[in-house]
Amino acid sequence: MLIDLANFTPAMSLVGGLIIGAAAAVLILFNGRIAGISGILGGLLSLPRADMAWRLTFLIGLVAGPVIAGLLGKPSIADIQANWNEILVAGFLVGIGTRYASGCTSGHGVCGISRGSIRSLVATLTFMAAGFLTVFVQRHVIGG
Repeated sequence: MLIDLANFTPAMSLVGGLIIGAAAAVLILFNGRIAGISGILGGLLSLPRADMAWRLTFLIGLVAGPVIAGLLGKPSIADIQANWNEILVAGFLVGIGTRYASGCTSGHGVCGISRGSIRSLVATLTFMAAGFLTVFVQRHVIGG
């Protein structure tokens, strides 16, 4: 395995992880809600929208974080090697997966496992296994 030392940012990654953990803890302590992005976004798309303010605030913060990080240092721009059709299909499949799994990686991986949820542990292991398998197939079977 090779590590791209030019883009290796363990300090920023640690700070980001601490901020994610703190945000999840604050949300559950003060709002009684799990910081699962699919559930937060899904709640904006369903009626009634009585709790729209905190959901919008959370999502705005989610988008603002990378913008602020970019202003504080070197902006991180992802090099996505896919066309828009592939990105849309992938997003659609992820959306279907989050519905079947009753949550996304952030809800299960960050919040569910920390609460000791066996369902979240199984879901996270399934997400990870699917990701490992996808990368293996893409790099060694399809990519040749």
